[in-house]
Amino acid sequence: MNLPALDLNLLLVLHAVLEERSAARAARRLHVTPSAVSNSLARLRAQLGDPLVVRSGRGLVATPRAQQMIPRLRAAFGEIAGAIEGDRAFDPKTTSRAFAIACSDLDQICSLPAIARAFAAEMPRAVLRVASVDHLEAAGGLAGGDIDAAIAPAHPLPPGHHAANLYEQDSVFVVRRGHPCARGPMTREVFNAMRHIDIHVALGRGGIGNRAAREQLAAHGLRREIAMTVPSFSAAAVAAANTDLIAGMPRRLAEALARLAPLAIIEPPMPGFSMRVQLVWHERTHEDEGARCFREIVISALRETTPPYARPRTQAGRSHKGGVSRARREQERAKTGRRVNPAS
Repeated sequence: MNLPALDLNLLLVLHAVLEERSAARAARRLHVTPSAVSNSLARLRAQLGDPLVVRSGRGLVATPRAQQMIPRLRAAFGEIAGAIEGDRAFDPKTTSRAFAIACSDLDQICSLPAIARAFAAEMPRAVLRVASVDHLEAAGGLAGGDIDAAIAPAHPLPPGHHAANLYEQDSVFVVRRGHPCARGPMTREVFNAMRHIDIHVALGRGGIGNRAAREQLAAHGLRREIAMTVPSFSAAAVAAANTDLIAGMPRRLAEALARLAPLAIIEPPMPGFSMRVQLVWHERTHEDEGARCFREIVISALRETTPPYARPRTQAGRSHKGGVSRARREQERAKTGRRVNPAS
């Protein structure tokens, strides 16, 4: 059988005849005349070398060859219909589709737990794939077809991209516990005199957040002497914990890592060091029902579970260890009469 030479419309006619067991009913189903159905069957019989259907009483009965074809034709045309219709009837509870999201190790540590819980609850049979920013860049970005969405700092979107706000985060700096600069307020002079760890998460280059941080620092007369460059926030934290270098990162990640490593958290010597974070996706998935459902899961999970980290500073330049500042501890003590554990 030369498949490219076969008119697949003939199989569509046979499929209708086998299900209806009548040429007339098949013709009505296909919106053609009974003679057109008979002609299609005749052509297919000649090509396959089998009668396919024979008359029995007032109906048609399939030959053994045609009987074997029934489940395969049903499955084939079901797949074709699914390919054409897409996910219009998408069911998150039964889908086994794979979804991919790209993010830095910041969100892999701080946001992924909430995403994973919500994903498992809403799409129990689906597959979640988490990719690095490096992979996203190497795969051609969101237009490349490999990643459904990405978590990234807010930035001007290129054509064909969409975004939804997730949360706002403020940033701090980390040094090793016992570092001399952790004993008092961080001043501009102290900051500019220190040596810094820079973080390049996108193919060895500074990403959107890195550029935004540089601009905010420069606007306040702050500069960094770079002593080390690393590809992730967690690597920067480990390096800072074991040297006299200083690294900047979002507060919630610094607080999480300070519970695991000997780090002291330093408030920046500038006000309003914060950044808005978004979920970004490409036009190619914008109308897809499955991708839309996946985005809603991510957005809802992070909006409901992410604390308001872009909170105002109570005392400029204060440092703290293990995630709770002295000013915050004093406020809590005034409210409750209890002392707050600095490592909590």
